Amino acid sequence: MPHIGLFLVLVALGAGWGMSQPLTKIAVSSGHGYLGLIVWQLAMAVALLTPIILIRRKSLPLAPRYLWRYGLIALVGTLIPNSISYQAAVHLPAGVMALIMSLVAMFALPMALGIGMERFSPLRALGVLLGAIAILLLVGPKASLPDPALTIWVLFAAITPFMYAVEGTWVARFGMLDLDATQMLLGASIIGLIVAVPLALTTGQWVDLSQSWAAPEFALLASSVINTTAYVTYLWLIGRAGSVFASQVAYLVTGFGVLWSILLLDEGYSGWVWAAMAVMMAGLFLVTPRSNTPLAERP
Repeated sequence: MPHIGLFLVLVALGAGWGMSQPLTKIAVSSGHGYLGLIVWQLAMAVALLTPIILIRRKSLPLAPRYLWRYGLIALVGTLIPNSISYQAAVHLPAGVMALIMSLVAMFALPMALGIGMERFSPLRALGVLLGAIAILLLVGPKASLPDPALTIWVLFAAITPFMYAVEGTWVARFGMLDLDATQMLLGASIIGLIVAVPLALTTGQWVDLSQSWAAPEFALLASSVINTTAYVTYLWLIGRAGSVFASQVAYLVTGFGVLWSILLLDEGYSGWVWAAMAVMMAGLFLVTPRSNTPLAERP
């Protein structure tokens, strides 16, 4: 695919993934319990990924060494972060949630340094510091959020990108054996369902989708399809253009997340939020690894 085609895929990926935050905000607007939402998100992921596995004539290994990997990814990649995101989305503007998600790279760098996968770089360390400053701009000034009491939810929501960073660092360090990403994601989704279904039932958070659908239910369906499709596309893009090029999607996800939140939810933000976004973007620019390898020469 020509370079312009890869850039278009990158933009489409950022636009799609960025829409997940306002869709999440809509999904929680009816009062659905977060565990019930997670159940259907996982179920839809299984429904989308299973045909892909079958078409590719792959199997899903079930040996213990695979099962505990599925369980770990389900826990740190879905159950914990999504539980937090759905709860925080009830209180925070979707655009602010999109900004918080940018912290994944900021958390991942210190983890990589800690396990020896990265070398210290003053500029990238400055990027992490800028990420911290961006959060301070969100929670510090009284005029930054619609209600100062929402500060605790910003800090709570930051656990989600932290968990995603843990997931990515663990996969980078220990690998996935002979699994590809589709197999890993499907296995993790199935394990996540096994855990989430009884929890949703016992806590009274089951979401009955057999009733007539409204905006929250359609938003749940759309966000589930978008997230699964975007993840598979992201992995494809890494294979075609390299991880450095694909990682630039972080800027687009944040930018489009705020844009979609303005267009779909009519959100407005204070100057402090816009300042936080500018600082976060600068931090992302510094944290994102650089490569001198031309795009055409990457795997």
